[in-house]
Amino acid sequence: MASQWPDAFCTTLLDDSLSRDLAADDAPSSGIIDRFLALGNYAARSPGAEADAILFTCSAFSAAIAAVKANLSIPIVSPTEGAIEEVLDICGAGADRGRAGLILTFPETLPSLIHELGERASARQAATPDIVSLVVPDALAALQRGDAALHDDLVSAAAAELPKVDVILLGQFSLARAAAAVARARREPIVTTPESAARRLRDMTAGLPDFAGAR
Repeated sequence: MASQWPDAFCTTLLDDSLSRDLAADDAPSSGIIDRFLALGNYAARSPGAEADAILFTCSAFSAAIAAVKANLSIPIVSPTEGAIEEVLDICGAGADRGRAGLILTFPETLPSLIHELGERASARQAATPDIVSLVVPDALAALQRGDAALHDDLVSAAAAELPKVDVILLGQFSLARAAAAVARARREPIVTTPESAARRLRDMTAGLPDFAGAR
């Protein structure tokens, strides 16, 4: 947000048990969806501190985020939708499928992200890119231990093993920190989810009357 939309006013709500609970359940349960609805309602309807827009930051919860979008009328951006639009722009808007490299460190994100890519390509009447995916769970474990340098090294080493693609998507917010390391290993365009999401949130709110900033 600081680099893409510095004049927005931001606050953060955190439930750091959600990813652990999703890993245990394999799919968002009704309980997890209810917790997302509670977070959305808290952000949008807190008296005197109502959010004008919401950005969610974990890409494994597309079903829960969709439920919040259906429940609230303010702009809501998922972690990956901006990045998906940018990947599709690079891969081509017509019949040419293109090829996208997808790097993740949290395995539960993969089916959600592939589904979103296909769904959005269909909505744009474009072919879904061929996806070459790599999951590097050891990198996430290193980051959780506080070893950010090892995280970046493991991600860039995995990126170096990708075949030739049109674009590389680092599919989680936590992976954005490895973008510079990946760029040293690859020549393709690299899309990160937080920067793309911030741009999309900024653009979605640009025409709203009396917009005070994203909280």
